[in-house]
Amino acid sequence: MKKYSGLGRFRGHPMALFQYLLVHLAAILTGGTVLVLVGYILITGIPHLSLDLFAWEFTTENQSMMPAIVNTLCMTILTLLMAVPVGVGAAIYLAEYAKRGNVLVKLVRLTAETLAGIPSIVYGLFGFMFFNVTLGWGYSMLSGAVTLAIMVLPLVMRTTEEALHSVSDTFREGSFGLGAGKLRTVFRIVLPAAIPGILSGIILSIGRIVGESAALIFTSGSGRENLSFMTQDGFSLFAPLFQSTRTLSVHMYNLMNEGLHMDEARATAVVLLVLVLGINALSSYLGKKLTKGKEI
Repeated sequence: MKKYSGLGRFRGHPMALFQYLLVHLAAILTGGTVLVLVGYILITGIPHLSLDLFAWEFTTENQSMMPAIVNTLCMTILTLLMAVPVGVGAAIYLAEYAKRGNVLVKLVRLTAETLAGIPSIVYGLFGFMFFNVTLGWGYSMLSGAVTLAIMVLPLVMRTTEEALHSVSDTFREGSFGLGAGKLRTVFRIVLPAAIPGILSGIILSIGRIVGESAALIFTSGSGRENLSFMTQDGFSLFAPLFQSTRTLSVHMYNLMNEGLHMDEARATAVVLLVLVLGINALSSYLGKKLTKGKEI
């Protein structure tokens, strides 16, 4: 029997050849789009990077982004501390404890899918009306972090649930056969095996948190450029929680909106891109460290 290589194996199957070319074209377009975006940001932004942009104190002359970087990291950590435990816990209940066909399960999943499709500006409006006005928190990092936690919660929950479902039932059966209970099986067997999938959802959430601006403009505001840990009583680690803080994406938006510091805005885009890539790389590294030695 004669064998064909390359496109020759599609001889006599024009539809298969068309599908083959179509998926390769889609992959090329996707990769090309990413390369063009990243290349444009780097080419237009790197020439405008300077040491003044990384000064600790923001002034109208240097337009420093260092306080915004610190605000972004604090906002990301605070949001994940609220969203990840709730999202992972809800996913464990849906995947491991809830009965199939349960009305509550269907309601939670429908709610999560609905929340995932709501625009971020609607989250910002809700956060402003509830946290800023009703609860009296005002423009603060806490208001922004809680709003972002609600926004990324469906993403964390759905990805964690899918990761738990991807774990083979033989792991659970083997654990039960050795006499382990449900709780021990979930936390000692199932969760470690699902960590790569859970971290994928967390990484996606980090990207959304770092790049978010619309919801934060309504909740955390953008009027304060510097992060102050000093109060009238001295140093306070929790002082920024109740202050209007500017994250890196909001900082870039303000620079572009003013139209007076476009070069600094392009440089900020480079730092924002590097920050997202760095956080994702660190998360992947920690994921490999956590899963190392726990493979079954």
